[in-house]
Amino acid sequence: MFNKKKKEENYLDYIPKKSDKIHWEEKEDGLVQIILYRDSLFEKIVRKLFFTPDKYRIDLDNMGSFIWKEIDGQKTIYQISQLVKDEFKEEAEPLYERLIQYMNILKNNKFIELL
Repeated sequence: MFNKKKKEENYLDYIPKKSDKIHWEEKEDGLVQIILYRDSLFEKIVRKLFFTPDKYRIDLDNMGSFIWKEIDGQKTIYQISQLVKDEFKEEAEPLYERLIQYMNILKNNKFIELL
């Protein structure tokens, strides 16, 4: 139990930074849309053969969009968690577990890196 707590505290000290390879835009409703271009040679061939789109669009929800906009390469995950807590109150709970899971998803998909 002690090691898990220690890992979580350390994780909150990381600074997330958006990948330079990720494109995104803020839609009129204020929500974020991440755009993944499919432009590798293999993807271009597959697109021609199967008529698949040249990009994926991933729509983030209200909380995901808020967090995405706060990722600036300066704030720690802990600092972002406090902003989320102020903005979403009880809706954000369980705050740390959800935020850490979300950051891991972003990291595993190479949308962000942790510094």
